[in-house]
Amino acid sequence: MPLSFNHLQKRLGRKKVSKTVLAESPVHFIAYDLLEYGGQDIREQPLGDRKALLSTLLAAHPTAQIHNSSTLSFASFAELIQLRKTSRQHGAEGLVVKAIDSPYLVGRKRGYWWKYKVDPMSLDAVLIYAQAGSGKRANLFTDYTFALWQGEALVPFAKAYSGLDNAEIDELDKWIRRHTIERFGPVRSVEPIQVFEIGFEGIAESNRHKSGISVRFPRILRWRKDKPAAEADTLEAAKALLAMF
Repeated sequence: MPLSFNHLQKRLGRKKVSKTVLAESPVHFIAYDLLEYGGQDIREQPLGDRKALLSTLLAAHPTAQIHNSSTLSFASFAELIQLRKTSRQHGAEGLVVKAIDSPYLVGRKRGYWWKYKVDPMSLDAVLIYAQAGSGKRANLFTDYTFALWQGEALVPFAKAYSGLDNAEIDELDKWIRRHTIERFGPVRSVEPIQVFEIGFEGIAESNRHKSGISVRFPRILRWRKDKPAAEADTLEAAKALLAMF
C-alpha cells in the first residue's frame, strides 16, 4: 500500500534529499497515460490505444522506478460501487472512471473522465480561533481553527476556510465578534461553544502539529448547532482513523 501524502511532501521542493529521507519516503512513478509516442502527438487517439502504446514503451525500457498503472473493469454500477469501497484499503481517495475511447483533453473537460471519490472522513470539532479572510471577505471572519478534546483540554487539529454559505458566514461572523475572549494580532480566540463537522480526505501522523496528526483538505461539512461542545470528538477518535491509512 502507498505511503501517505505527507511522505511525498517531504520530497517536494528539495534540491538535495538526504539518505534518511530517501529511505523513509521512497518515491515511485506510476504512469497512467501516454501523450506522445515516436515523436508524434497522440492525445487525440483513444485511451485504449494510448494505454497499449504505454505498455509497449515501458516493456521496451524496463526500470524499477516506473511502472504502468493498473486498470480496473466493471460491468455494472453496482460493481463500480464495490470497487470504490475498497479505495482506502489501497491508500486511494476513490476512483477515476474513464471512457476507453476518450481522447486526452486539456483543462477541466467533462464527459469522458469522472472522479468517483469516497465519502470524506469527518470529526465533530470545536471552533477556538477565527481570523479575517482576504479579498472580498477581508471584513469577515472566515478562516477558522478547530480543536478536539484531549481529556479536559481542547487541542487544535485543523484549519478550514470553506463549507459555509453566505448566510452562515454572516451569522458566525457576528457571533465571533460577540464572543471573543482574546486577540492575538489578526486572530481572535473565541468561547469554545460552537461545534462543526469537519470533513477531510486523509489523515497522517505529524511531528509538526501539537495534535500529532495532520489532515488533508479539511473543510466544514455542517454547523452542528444541535451538539454541545462537550460532545465533540476526541483526539483519540482522530488517531483511531490512522488505522485506515
